[in-house]
Amino acid sequence: MWPGGTFSFEVKEVLHKEKSKYQDILVLDTTSLGRVLVLDGIIQCTQKDEFSYQEMISFLPLCCHKNPEKVLIVGGGDGGVAREVAKHPLVKEIVQVEIDDKVIEVSKKYLPFMAVGFESKKLKLHVGDGFEFMKNHSQEFDVIITDSSDPVGPAVSLFQENYFALMKSALKPNGIVCSQAGTYWYSMDLVSSTLKICKNQFPKAAYATTSVPTYPSGQIGFVIGSLDSDVQFDKPTLTFSRQDELSMNLRYYSTDVHKAAFALPTFVKNELEK
Repeated sequence: MWPGGTFSFEVKEVLHKEKSKYQDILVLDTTSLGRVLVLDGIIQCTQKDEFSYQEMISFLPLCCHKNPEKVLIVGGGDGGVAREVAKHPLVKEIVQVEIDDKVIEVSKKYLPFMAVGFESKKLKLHVGDGFEFMKNHSQEFDVIITDSSDPVGPAVSLFQENYFALMKSALKPNGIVCSQAGTYWYSMDLVSSTLKICKNQFPKAAYATTSVPTYPSGQIGFVIGSLDSDVQFDKPTLTFSRQDELSMNLRYYSTDVHKAAFALPTFVKNELEK
């Protein structure tokens, strides 16, 4: 997916390798990154920096919503997003739909620091297709978070307009969606097209960014869409004190980081405004 570039790290041990019904699954133990989950040859998360991605894809939409009581997670089979969503004080119920039960199984065994999310009493986990699930759950969720891999293999459909339309139909009034949307350094076309799709479906939409050193370019972003036309994404409705951050074990997200996530470089703003 990233022609002309390489990223390398030293592997101590291959902990697990298999081909599931949907994708190749690989778990590595490394000297500098800790444990690493790789799907279809693409790094999904590393022990060293996963918290940046997990916290931001979770708390950006949760803290933009006035009362995110019921949350749907599509994907996220490693458990990281569930771990973070469960921390939010206003969230009462989490429903997660992951298509590949093997990713869940492998994560519970080799990535317990992320799979701890599956232990939350707030969580109801379903193994199945997120598309089919949402077709049967209309106007049910306050927030929908799509934690997908890159648009290769089973995740391709999660970057298309009919998927965003389906998410819209599964939201309650004033609901919010948040989806992984790629890096502007290597895939500006993907960022631009995903944001345009989101804008087609939601009265308010934006692209936010975070730093994840082990993803291509070290940067990745999210599209956020809201049915509430008055929402201001860069002004969270719920803010956390320093003590809140410590008690919730937040290592990347903060109210200041939330605001800054929507401040984009000039060349990115120019491209996304076309």
